[in-house]
Amino acid sequence: MQTQIQGILPALITPLDSAGVFQEAAFEKLLARVYATGIDGVYVCGSTGEGLLQSVEQRKRVTEAAVRWSPKGKQVIIHTGAARTADAVELSRHAAKTGASAISSLPPLGSYSFEELRGYYRALSTASDLPFLVYYFPAFSPAVSTLGHILELCALPNVIGLKFTDHDFYRLSLLRNTGATVFNGYDEMLVAGLLMGANGGIGTFYNLVPELFVEVYQLGCAGKWTEARAVQARINELIELTLRFPCIPAVKTILGWNGVPCGPALEPRRGMTAEEEVGLRKALLASSFGYLVGE
Repeated sequence: MQTQIQGILPALITPLDSAGVFQEAAFEKLLARVYATGIDGVYVCGSTGEGLLQSVEQRKRVTEAAVRWSPKGKQVIIHTGAARTADAVELSRHAAKTGASAISSLPPLGSYSFEELRGYYRALSTASDLPFLVYYFPAFSPAVSTLGHILELCALPNVIGLKFTDHDFYRLSLLRNTGATVFNGYDEMLVAGLLMGANGGIGTFYNLVPELFVEVYQLGCAGKWTEARAVQARINELIELTLRFPCIPAVKTILGWNGVPCGPALEPRRGMTAEEEVGLRKALLASSFGYLVGE
């Protein structure tokens, strides 16, 4: 099954209030902010969007809002993964009815065998006719660990490829050689993934500096790898200083400073302490990203 899904897709943060309730107005602001930079679409309710920590009904509302506020022609990929296969199937069918471009899923967290995960992915990929991206993330789910495993999953109905969150770019290139659509997963190595053939990237820090990821992608497409590496180095400055703090709470805090109130992270993640917020602000001001403090 062929598709044109490609390019730069932020793995969107989900704005929530202090009670964990979805805040659509802030989400609309976030979508407008990232789309203004020329991104190709969005990836909704993944781990960055805390989808696995939200109820099925709230995730449906987030899906509907993402489709509603995305410009025509943009790609809206919905992460429909869940601990229960039945919930994941329900979310997948809902995404199709809502008008999403594609669906995707992390493997369910737990000590499952590859055969069990293949059954899970088969249930999701056949729940609708939408293109489906599996999620190769061996640090998260070691049961999917070999090239053969990935190729078996890519052979399932409606599967067009995968999000590839690993450091083995040789394996990424082998997957691209089969015709699979492959999105690079590690933000700090987008340029390497593109060099080895990735169709684009999906990531967390795309929420903060989507324009820089778009620039890396465009430079890579033009074969300007030295220039692309320079932009990647700048991105990595931001990643390194942000990862001194809890990642998702820190990204939410920075977005709040930029006019997109995102609320706290959902438990069991902890929030940023007042001391950490001061430290994050100082680190940004001492970097080339001082403008992100919103002052």
